[in-house]
Amino acid sequence: MADHTPPLETSQMLSPDLPLLPPSAAPPPPSMANGDGAQQVILVQVNPGEAFTIQREDGQYQCIAGPAQVPMMSPNGSVPPIYVPPGYVQQIIEENGVRRVLVLPQAEFHPGGHSPLHHPPPPPHLPAFIPHPHQIMPAPPPHLYSGMAGGTGDINLQYISTYHPAHMYSEQVPAESLSPHGRTQYAYRDERANKTYERLQKKLKERQGGHPGGGGLAPPKDSPPLSPQKSHTSPPAGGDLHNGLGQKGVEEQCQASPGRGRGAEPGEMNEKTQALQEWLKKIEPPAVTDVQARKVSLRWEAPVRSVEEEQKEGEGPTEELRLSYDVSVSYSGKDGKYNTAYSGEELCVTLENLRPATDYHVRVQAVCKCLQGSPSDPASFTTLSCEPDTPAPPRKASGTKNSLVLQWKPPCDNGSKIQNYILHWDEGKGTGVFEQCYYGPQKQYRLTKLSPASKYSFRLAAKNDMGVSEFCEAVALLTSCSVPAAPLSPGLVQAGLTWLCVQWTRPAGSPKEDEIGYVLEMEEEGTGYGFQPSYDGDELSCTVRNLHRSTKYRFRVAAYNTEGRSNPSGMSEFSTTPDAPSPPCRLSVKGKTHPSSFRMSWEPPKDNGGSEVTEYVVYLSEGLSGSSWEQVYKGSALECACEGLKPGWTYQARVYCSSAGGQSPPSEILQVQIPAVPPGPCLPPRVVGKPKAREVQLRWAPPQVDGGSAVCGYSVELLCPQAEEGREVFQGPELDCTVTCLLPGRTYSFRLRAANKAGYGPFSECTEVNSAPGAPEACRPPHIMCKSPTCAVVSWEAPPCNGAAVTEYRVEWGAAEGSMQVCYSGPNTTHELKGLVPASNYYCRVQAVNPAGAGPYGEAVLCQTPCSVPAAISTVHILQDCEMQDRSPDSQEGDEEEEEEGLGAPPPPEPLYSPSTCLGLRWEAPCDHGAEITSYLIDIGERQPILTGPVTKYIIQNLQPDTSYRLRIQALNSLGAGPFSHTFKLKTKPLPPSPPRLECSAFSHHTLRLKWGEGPSKAPDSLQYHLQMEDKSGRFISLYKGPCHTHKVQRLNESTSYSFRIQAFNEAGEGPFSSVYTFTTPRSPPAPLKAPRVERHDDSCEITWESLQPLKGDAVIYSLQYMQGTSDFRPLYKGSATVFQLSNLSSSAEYRFRVCAIRQCQDSPEIMGPYSSTVSLAPPRPDTSSSAGPEGPEVEAPRRSLTDEQFSLLIIALLAFTSILIAVAIQYLVIETDMRRPPSAVCPRLSHLLSVSLQSDRRPLFHLHWLWRDHEGLESKPTVYRAPFTLHLQM
Repeated sequence: MADHTPPLETSQMLSPDLPLLPPSAAPPPPSMANGDGAQQVILVQVNPGEAFTIQREDGQYQCIAGPAQVPMMSPNGSVPPIYVPPGYVQQIIEENGVRRVLVLPQAEFHPGGHSPLHHPPPPPHLPAFIPHPHQIMPAPPPHLYSGMAGGTGDINLQYISTYHPAHMYSEQVPAESLSPHGRTQYAYRDERANKTYERLQKKLKERQGGHPGGGGLAPPKDSPPLSPQKSHTSPPAGGDLHNGLGQKGVEEQCQASPGRGRGAEPGEMNEKTQALQEWLKKIEPPAVTDVQARKVSLRWEAPVRSVEEEQKEGEGPTEELRLSYDVSVSYSGKDGKYNTAYSGEELCVTLENLRPATDYHVRVQAVCKCLQGSPSDPASFTTLSCEPDTPAPPRKASGTKNSLVLQWKPPCDNGSKIQNYILHWDEGKGTGVFEQCYYGPQKQYRLTKLSPASKYSFRLAAKNDMGVSEFCEAVALLTSCSVPAAPLSPGLVQAGLTWLCVQWTRPAGSPKEDEIGYVLEMEEEGTGYGFQPSYDGDELSCTVRNLHRSTKYRFRVAAYNTEGRSNPSGMSEFSTTPDAPSPPCRLSVKGKTHPSSFRMSWEPPKDNGGSEVTEYVVYLSEGLSGSSWEQVYKGSALECACEGLKPGWTYQARVYCSSAGGQSPPSEILQVQIPAVPPGPCLPPRVVGKPKAREVQLRWAPPQVDGGSAVCGYSVELLCPQAEEGREVFQGPELDCTVTCLLPGRTYSFRLRAANKAGYGPFSECTEVNSAPGAPEACRPPHIMCKSPTCAVVSWEAPPCNGAAVTEYRVEWGAAEGSMQVCYSGPNTTHELKGLVPASNYYCRVQAVNPAGAGPYGEAVLCQTPCSVPAAISTVHILQDCEMQDRSPDSQEGDEEEEEEGLGAPPPPEPLYSPSTCLGLRWEAPCDHGAEITSYLIDIGERQPILTGPVTKYIIQNLQPDTSYRLRIQALNSLGAGPFSHTFKLKTKPLPPSPPRLECSAFSHHTLRLKWGEGPSKAPDSLQYHLQMEDKSGRFISLYKGPCHTHKVQRLNESTSYSFRIQAFNEAGEGPFSSVYTFTTPRSPPAPLKAPRVERHDDSCEITWESLQPLKGDAVIYSLQYMQGTSDFRPLYKGSATVFQLSNLSSSAEYRFRVCAIRQCQDSPEIMGPYSSTVSLAPPRPDTSSSAGPEGPEVEAPRRSLTDEQFSLLIIALLAFTSILIAVAIQYLVIETDMRRPPSAVCPRLSHLLSVSLQSDRRPLFHLHWLWRDHEGLESKPTVYRAPFTLHLQM
């Protein structure tokens, strides 16, 4: 089929060095299967339709056809090399600690890409592959053991381990693959491989055009394999099959599909496509005929076209429509997953390889020109039952010399229970003729009176009402034999330092079928422990490790089987080999190191390896690389002399020692540094470039003789004509330097010497250098003369020119030394500066310039301009109300009349200034220009100006409320008055409001709701209130500040008096506080109690509840009420006890109880708390178990009433619905009120919040909040209600 990947060509996929597990080998230990040991078992999975060829140990090639899993032994724990044919990819999967090698088709590989008759050559490292017979035959059926018989060779079942079945599908099933009962075997695959296969098939379909109805999808792992055959038809000839059609036919249909024609209009194409889709939807469900155990026949009718569709088709050009059909099957119910089982043009199909006694649903879908119609309604059928599957071969549970106990597992019964098992054996004759030895329902059987060490063959079949299954393959089992004889003495194969390889032979006279194990015992000389076992297994050799070197060991071996253990063999004695000595240690230089030689010594090795050291060998290497070593000494002494060395070089030395055990490793390397001598003279330094006026650059070469050590530095000396000794101007490792601080037009001499680790060498010859002319010297400080506070004249003298006349002077001027700028550039020696700031400091400096360059700046001179009148005031601020009350005494001056009257008198006490009659000003002091500011003059327009002191804050009093004034300020000092500031306009505030009346609108034992004013509708917009409460110390603390007219005070104590006062304020300021109001809270009721506990005692019950502590000296009593049936609650008990006994209960009535606490006040009536939740006492249930028989009718249990939780949820729903209705009504009223009120009025918004929480006793607790929002965005969210069941709204 086109949807299936072509089978792999038969080739040798693994290396011949990788052996198969032998049939008689024991199962691998867990460490090998899990990948922890040195040897691992690799499971190679062979897919259905594929073959696996490998070379066995005897040199013969064996071919294994899939599906199968071949266990391979990997000696080094790695995955063996696998040859992957073109179009396939190798994948390693690890499941439950077992690694599997899968050879899967690539997603990019297209079926039919290469012919199965042409095979690629095998890799060079593998032998030529063996062609398999299935290459020239149709693809083998995808079921177990198919293709093994008839040309694949004899394959033992031991080579095929337990595998996970995989459901495969194929259209062509060869006749030889069918069982005698007319059905094929199941081929299964594990879940991961199944998902991988489906994913690859899906990608392959998408790349090939994505035909949705293909039959290559593998069903789920629990689905039976489907292999349909076409009824009354034959497969199309030529080309690969694709969904029942030839690949070429599919391509032609897709090219001729509606919507892709070249001559059709878009609208016409859409109409034809829709009409074709509607026609394909009219297919009827398939008819099920001839239902058998493993196959079923289906038949369906083509969709019928209506008369209108035929008329429309007759109007246009006729076109033949070819229909194909997709049949999908589901085994997981009508609405389960459907898998495509057939795709073709026929109207009938036979589905095979079904599961017996299984319910199936099948549906059909019509396809035309790459358009799919809707699937039909599913048709259901149930397959018939049949004989059981072939059971697995029996296994040996236990056995002796004369008996065998066999056990087996039941196979699938295929819908009919297995009644008996048939066990055949060959009576140990080996002729292949079997006789029945057991017939019965048991799953094990014991055979006695057998011969020792004999082989018997068995086979098994199962039987049910539908028939007898096939016999399983024959399995050979052995009986035990007698105790083996003592083997010969073990022999030595090879000896090592810490190991001995020992081998032995099989005992004489033991039959080959007998499974014999061996125990190797070892005794170490001198230990006194005797022989200890060191190996137990079935191998004929063993390597004993972790032994001592050069030590004698004694060995003996004993054989055993299931019957017992033989006598030990004769004793053999072997010795381990000696070891090489350890390297010599403590290498050191002996004496002083000379420039051409040194003497070294060492100590013997700490471990001689079991034999004496015979000689020492010394090697020497030049440098630190250690690439080449030269032998300098060989003998038995512990010291030697190394001569003929180079001065200043570094040498490495190492020593070997030799003994009878071999040569030791090299010792630690000893590094020796040979001392060096000073370097030779250098060549004279040379000048680089042209000499400058104040510097010159020199360069030199290293000395020709370095004295055996690298040159580490150079020293350059400067010789002046007037000085007798030289001066060092450079010291460092560089080969050039720049000598600075020279004078222009001078002659200088330089000489050089080099240095290394040994010291400095001799000086070189001198080099003479003439410096070039330079820039002028720095100018002397200039002279500055101030003509006025804003004008100054600067003059200076000419500096030394250094051989070139000065052509230009540059004068820099600035308020700081780091921010001076050039204010003059020219040949003159004077300059006048204007526009200066009075009483300011300025810096000035001068620079001279000639053709050689600009000289350095001279010393900066400080100049201060004379003083002047103050500058104008630039910034004026208005004082806030709080700043007006914190004035300093110096700024508390009245207007001009009050100043004249209070002249010479002490300042009056600090008054409270009202923003309605006062204006506060604050300004920044202007620049005084060198003279301190003595006063300020405030001009108030038409009123007389106010003269203040040297302050920057002043409050103008006795002004009219809500009046505008024009102001400006002028500063004065000893030199006169400065200019006025800019004119600004200020306005006084209106008078502050008076306090409202405070009232208490609602109260409780811990809250007080206070109310003031006339309500938000009559209050102005800007009016706000400040509410205060008196604390225990007599101080008033703030409670609320805002525009609201109510406030709720919470967390108060019961029966306590509280004092309050209130204040109103607006933009004009804060008004006076009201008189003190006193309100008192009432007493609090007791807390709610938990539900009481009730215990029934025959016709009486005992009710208990929790107790409460006295409340502030008041006693607490309890009131118990009960309700019988549907009547009202009636009092039952009232007192201080917490237990009550109720007798004479009715056996058919239900009781409910509740309790509450009552506070007995001394000077007031009793206060009753809320009742607890009710508790029910159901009537006792009658015992009907004895009266009703085992087959009597069931007595319907009486209906139970609502529980507390259900009742609470019902109350929650009702409360939520009620709160929504209240919110809608309030919102409607608020909207109506807002529409009637003017826009300037306050428009509050009211919303609600209802939250529910559960207490510790799982009783609901309700929280209802009301949220007010005014036009300024202020919010108030007081809690109105918080109680378990009842709701009280306080408005």
